[in-house]
This record gives sequence, structure tokens and C-alpha cells, in this order.
Amino acid sequence: MDGDSLTGRLVVATASLADPNFALTAALILEHGEQGALGVVLNRPSSIEVEQVVPGWSTAVVEPQVVFIGGPVMPSTVIAVGRRADGPSPGWQPIFSEIGVVDLDADPALVMPGLQALRLFAGYAGWGSGQLESEVASGAWFIVDTAPSDPFCAEPAELWRRVLTRQGGVFHTISADPTSN
Repeated sequence: MDGDSLTGRLVVATASLADPNFALTAALILEHGEQGALGVVLNRPSSIEVEQVVPGWSTAVVEPQVVFIGGPVMPSTVIAVGRRADGPSPGWQPIFSEIGVVDLDADPALVMPGLQALRLFAGYAGWGSGQLESEVASGAWFIVDTAPSDPFCAEPAELWRRVLTRQGGVFHTISADPTSN
């Protein structure tokens, strides 16, 4: 990460964030700079099976093997986030550490070797210049480090609570009900 960039970090909704698009979500920031930010919500699975959307990629997709709702912007766009430990490969754009974006137009036979995990997101979350910073300052989001397993969590309904709980301190008893916190 460069300077104040949030690329590769999680923004986690505070319990008071009432926007139904983001209530109780954790979003991975894929890009962040002067023009704004782009990320995907990690904990909103849909009922659409991956094989229905992008045949040929489902063998790399971790459970649950459904497309996740990445955010309210451009829901017909599919973004693939993957983890690989063996460095660069065709169709792979690293974001941080072992996490990157996978080009679904690339030949799966070239990309899948070395791919340890894959998750697909329909749409994305987008913020204009300064918007995310303003929302963080107003108390809508916490900024936390991303664990390599977060984008591929097998129990997405538990991700929001799990991420906050691992922060320690006051978060050790975090509840989805803001009046209980």
C-alpha cells in the first residue's frame, strides 16, 4: 500500500450504518486514490451458482460456490478476486500480498494453475473522490487490515462479526444489534 491508500484494506460498516446496501458488511478495497475508491462487499452471497455465470471457472471457486453481491454499482459486471502464492501469471493483477483480481476473459487453463481460491462478485461498491474518507470520518466505516482468508470466508454471514471481533478491545462482544453494543 502506498501512503494513505486503502487499497487492500477492509472497510467494515459500523453497526449504525443504516444504508441497506452496506449494513453489516465488510468490503475489500480493490482500488483507492485521488479519483475515489472501488471495492467489493465480501459477505453478501446470492443464490446464483458460479457455473451459471462463468462456466469453466467453478473448480477454482471456494464454498459457497455462488456469485456474491459485490455492491450496488453495475450489478451486471462480474469481478473475480483470487489468491495465489506463486507470483505473477497471465490474467492476474495483484492487489496486495497473495490477493489479486482475475481476468475472467483469460484462458482458465493459464490462470488456474497456482490459483488457491477464487470468488466472484456481481457489481461493486464505488466512492467518488473524498467520499469514502468522509464516510469514515463520520463514523460509518472502520478501516482494518485484511486477513488473506477474508475474501474467501466459508461462512460469509459471520464475516462482519469475525473481522470486528479480531480487532480486540471493545469489539470482543460486538453484536449486529447497535443497541446492544
